[in-house]
Amino acid sequence: MTMPHHALEIMLTRPLSPAVLLRAARVLPLAANHDATRLMALVPAKTPHRAARRLRHRLGARLPIDVITTHYPDADHRVLLNVAFPPTTHAVLKAAARRAQQTPERFVELALHRALAEHADQETDRLDRAVGQLLAHTTPAYLLSAVGHALTRLPERPTP
Repeated sequence: MTMPHHALEIMLTRPLSPAVLLRAARVLPLAANHDATRLMALVPAKTPHRAARRLRHRLGARLPIDVITTHYPDADHRVLLNVAFPPTTHAVLKAAARRAQQTPERFVELALHRALAEHADQETDRLDRAVGQLLAHTTPAYLLSAVGHALTRLPERPTP
């Protein structure tokens, strides 16, 4: 039976020099983006968790890894987020999770979900206000036509 491979994305704290990237790629084949701050790797492991742990173990001392994520969502549409916190941050996080009677992983997961929901709400409110301002100076038909036109044009710059 063959071992499944998991596509993992590595986010780095700083761009890598070509020499550092080459040395790391000798340990594990990597694909880098244009400024070598994001890398991709295929890691053999039974589960995504094991793949991320294996990648961090093999490359953690060689690269300034911030975050490792699975590149593709699982069947539940979730991606794995692997973050190595400094010891002091980890201790504070563990204490807060204990007070909330949760595991540190669950505590971070819920905090992340709350932050993303709050961001989505703020973005919705911002767009509602912007559309309201636009509608104060035009009709809904003209606005809809302008939005359709803008969406069909090629982007002039990449979106974040």
